[in-house]
Order: sequence, then C-alpha cells, then structure tokens
Amino acid sequence: MYQNISRKYRPQTFRSIVGQDAIVTTLKNAIKLGKIAPAYLFCGCRGTGKTTLARLFAKALNCEALKEDFEPCNACPSCLDITQGRSLDVMEIDGASNRGIDDIRQINETVGYASASSKYKIYIIDEVHMLTKEAFNALLKTLEEPPSNVKFFFATTEPHKVLPTITSRCQRFDLHRLTSNQIIAKLEQIAADLGAVVEKEALQLIAHVAEGGLRDAESLFDQLLCYTNGPLTYEETAQILGISPRSMYFRLDRAVETYNLSFAFELATEVFSSGKDLSAFLDGLIEHYRTILLLKLQLPAASYLHEKDQKEYAHAATFYTQEHCLYILDYLLHWYKEIHRTPFKRVTLEMIFLHVIRSQKRISLPMLVRRLEEIEGGATPRPIEKTAKIEVEPKPIAPKVEISPPQPIEKTPPKIETAPTLQAPIPPKAEVEPKQEPRPITPKVEIKQEDPKPIAPIAKVEPKPKEEPKPKIEAAPVALKEEPVEQTRSQKNRYDTLLRFAAVELEGSIKKDL
Repeated sequence: MYQNISRKYRPQTFRSIVGQDAIVTTLKNAIKLGKIAPAYLFCGCRGTGKTTLARLFAKALNCEALKEDFEPCNACPSCLDITQGRSLDVMEIDGASNRGIDDIRQINETVGYASASSKYKIYIIDEVHMLTKEAFNALLKTLEEPPSNVKFFFATTEPHKVLPTITSRCQRFDLHRLTSNQIIAKLEQIAADLGAVVEKEALQLIAHVAEGGLRDAESLFDQLLCYTNGPLTYEETAQILGISPRSMYFRLDRAVETYNLSFAFELATEVFSSGKDLSAFLDGLIEHYRTILLLKLQLPAASYLHEKDQKEYAHAATFYTQEHCLYILDYLLHWYKEIHRTPFKRVTLEMIFLHVIRSQKRISLPMLVRRLEEIEGGATPRPIEKTAKIEVEPKPIAPKVEISPPQPIEKTPPKIETAPTLQAPIPPKAEVEPKQEPRPITPKVEIKQEDPKPIAPIAKVEPKPKEEPKPKIEAAPVALKEEPVEQTRSQKNRYDTLLRFAAVELEGSIKKDL
C-alpha cells in the first residue's frame, strides 16, 4: 500500500526530529530524571512536528526496552501499537471533532481506569484550542490532579485561544519554523532514498514555498515527483507550483527604468489572458521587490533562484533605491488585501502597474525634507535676520549709528537732533508771535527765555560743518532699508519654492523646472 512521503518518513526517534533540539533535550532529561509533568502543551505553526513529538514522548514513556540514550526501541509491542495507532493506552483525540463538554466528560469518566498494558495512560488532544470554554472548564480539575498513571499531551497552532487556566497547568513548548537549509537537507535524504534526481535550485524553491513547514515541503515534493519521471528541474518546479514566471517581473522593472507607462496595460492583459490568480500574482510581485530590497541592504537573498535570475536582480538593484522599494512594498501589501473586494479587477491591476511605474519620478519623504533643509539653509542667512530686526524695531536705529562715528559722538546726536527740531519751529514761531501779540498770551516771557538757551548751542553748531554728513546719515538707513526689501523679496521667492515643494503630494512627482 502506497504511503505519501510525509507519513512514510515521519520521525520514529528523537534523533530524527529536525530543528527542535532544545525541546528534544528537555523531554529526554525529563525521562532520565523521572520528572514527568501531568500535562504538556506543544505549540507551533503547521508541519513543525507537534503531534510527532507528542507521539514520540508517549512511545518513550511506555517503551519496554528503552535505549541508553532514552530513545524508544520501536520493536516492543507498546512501540509498535503506538506507531500503528492501535494502542489502547495512548488515545489520540481530534479537538476539532470532539470539542464539546460531553466529550470531555467521557474522558473524565475513563481517567480513573487503569491502563491496559502500558505504564502510562496518555491522552493526546490535537488542535486543543478548538475546545469550547465549557469543555476547558470541565477538564480543569482532572488536569490539575490526574491519577499518577495519566498524562495529557496537547497540540495547537493557536495557543492564544487556549484558556490561561489550562496553560498554567501545562509545561509549554514552542516549536519554531525550520530553516531552508534544514528542509533542503531532509529533502535530499528523501530523494537519495527514493533514487530521484532533483536539481538543487528546485529543492531551494520548494523550501522557500514551504515557509518553514517540513510537512508542507514533503507534500510538495511528493506532488512534484508524480509529475516527471526524469530529473526535476527548477522550471518544472515553478510551473507546477503555479509560480508566475519571473520574466514578467523583470519586464516590469525595465518599464520602470525607462518610464514606459504603456507597458502597464500590456502586462495587465497578459496576466488576465494567462488565467492566473491576481492575489497569487501580487504575492509573487511582493516577493520580487522584497528580494530587491534585500540586495539593496546587502543581505543574503535570492539563494534559491537560478543564476540567470540572480543576474537580473543584480541589474534591477542598480536603479531602485531603498525608499523606492519600501514604498512599492507598502503599496502592494495594501492592494493584496483589497484586490478581492474590488469589482473592477482588471482596471485595478492596470492602475497598480501604472502606479509602480510612475513611482520612479516620486521623491521620497527623506529626500524632500533634505531638499527643503538645503533650500531653507541657503535662503535665510544670518544678516537677513538682522535686517528684519531693524524693520521691526525702528527706534534703536539711532544708537546703531555707533558704527560710523566714535563713541563720544553718541552724546551729540541727540543734541543735534534737538537743534534742528528747535530751529524748524523757531521761524514759524516768529511769524506766529506777531499774529499772537494782540492775544493776552504776551506775558509769557518764558518763551523768550527758552530762545536764548537753544541759541547758544546753535552758535556752537554753526561753525561745525558736520551738519552736511547728516543727510548722509539719513541716507545710510535708507540704503539699509532698501537692502532688506530686496532680501525680503528674494526670501519670499525662496519661501514660495518651499511652499511649492511642500504642496507636492508624497506619492506624486516634482516638476523638473524646480
């Protein structure tokens, strides 16, 4: 009778378990020291060996001729019965089918019976997270204080759905995904045992598609061996697994490089005519840009690819940037979730390709910020800040004349300023005084007393011809005021450019005239 590869090559000893060395060592030491817990919880993704470990542990506990390294002998009646699934003392229960409280009550009723022929009576409940809350609660008391010869082994892919009251009563083991090298080594052993000829690149592609699950990789390998009688090549593997040819992705890269927008419609027509699933195609496109990003980050990538494809990726990495790849990946991940909801799938796919091609002209946010900083740094030099202060505060202009004359002249400018102010009103006063003489204000002799007081400094000022530079002093601030006007104009122009940069949509492109 034919058995598939995943069942035929299922591990029967602890040493044949792949990639779970820490858990295997812990279980062996528990047997060695006699510290067997009443319940164990094995967690992990599919195909990593949860149920297999539970069976091996049960086999080692009930083995009649346990080896020195605490491996089951696989020859005694207990080991043979467990291997063939007919043991009365090791009962495997599907948690998805027996998930009600009545099923757990049946377990509670049979727990008290002695084992048939083995040392321990073991209950292996697969997919234990499918049990109802009432079933979990019914199992609590038995799980906490079971008979000394009863053990519970639980396996689940979703440990977060198991009640904390159950988890706290178990020893939990988390199984991790297998690496590509570990899966490839296992597949090579199987291929050598079966006498099959398989290319290295084909095995690498199988391990990549399996995503860390050994059972998935073995099932795919079994399917591929049924396809061909000769050597299994990389191209045949990609065709059978339904992977889109990478030449389509490379053609899209060339369209991005040359900014060929019309290619978006050609590629969308080709994808639709080939009958490929759009989600699967976008999944491959996401993986494509992820590979380019890994190359840009100088990380190991595309080890499972053919040499020809690796050269294409090396060329694509020359005109893509890290920000560009991150932006495209973010955009594709969004549409990967939404593509099945839109009724206009072809138009949506065309718009996705158009957006990917147009993203070449897009300026990333870090680059935009860098350009704004450069423009702002060249547009607002320090002297412009001083002129701005002069315009805002006109009063301190007088003390700023300290630059041209020495410090003692600082005292004279206020006198000079008062002198012309007095001289200017004097002549009109003389004209007004005769007109105001008939008025009774004539007794104000104080005005006459004030006149001689400023006259004395006026006589001192008259011999000084320094009154001529006064217009120069007045012209100087006028020139100073004209300069900031020009500077403010240029500043406004520069800030206009800043606003134009800021107004650009982040997913858009900037015009070349900027």
